[in-house]
Amino acid sequence: MKAIINPERLVSVPFNKTQCGVDFYINTGESKDICGVLTEHKAFKTDFFSFYFFRRANGYLLLNFRKVELRDGMVLLLSPHQQQEWHVNEVELDYTFLIFREDFMRTFIADKFFVYRLLYYYQTDTPPYLFAEPEELTEYMRLLKKIKQELQHPVVDTYNLIVSVLYYLLVIINRAYAQTYRLPVEVPKNNYAFKFKDLLEKHIRTTQRVQEYADMLRVSRITLNNSVMAQFGVSAIHLLKQRLLEELKNELLFSNLNVSQLADEFHFSDPSHLMRFFKKETGKTFTQYLMNYKRGIYE
Repeated sequence: MKAIINPERLVSVPFNKTQCGVDFYINTGESKDICGVLTEHKAFKTDFFSFYFFRRANGYLLLNFRKVELRDGMVLLLSPHQQQEWHVNEVELDYTFLIFREDFMRTFIADKFFVYRLLYYYQTDTPPYLFAEPEELTEYMRLLKKIKQELQHPVVDTYNLIVSVLYYLLVIINRAYAQTYRLPVEVPKNNYAFKFKDLLEKHIRTTQRVQEYADMLRVSRITLNNSVMAQFGVSAIHLLKQRLLEELKNELLFSNLNVSQLADEFHFSDPSHLMRFFKKETGKTFTQYLMNYKRGIYE
């Protein structure tokens, strides 16, 4: 298979406190304040969470390899490091945005696995959005307004207050997301499921067996699987395969690597093993999947 050339340069957009006019790695505001930023680059990724609370929407977003049709009343929940390509008329959009870096909360929240408890964080089985009822949207706007007020008029305890409000906001959105997609929200008996998700982000290109992750965590495969099932409603192998597939699709579509190079990159012993895995999970060959994407078939 020939090398797959990505004709467009992917731009990495870091959180810039000076440009945002704030002293913290968090900001919120209205679409009119940032009109033009979504389509400034054809394709880009960020190092921060981006939430959009749409009152009026149009067009669609290509998020990694998925197409998200934008609708009025949608709450769009984007995780860091996801490729974004916006096909919208920004002048006609009306939304409130919230952006923040994960490390903004770390000095205040001792739970380093907090973001992995958010069911919409790097979710692959359910969409990165939900639709808010009017009373829910009113509450979200109230909390965002409080954050904005603190950012505009900081005092000695502003950081603590903002993190507290943000924490509450993320949790109630998580509850709404879980209810929308019927996901489990059980109180965790341990952190194995969240540690597993953390390890997947670090090692998915080199480690693709659940037993190896169980060994890293020093638990049995059964214990790990039961924990993952309780927290995310899917098996550990399903979570692993979906995360691996996500990474493979992104590399296939947006890098210059051919199949042999992809096999090396993801530590498959032979390109044929990689191709069989991809065909089994998607029902398509690499070439078929790539051609579908070029024809505007996103999945």
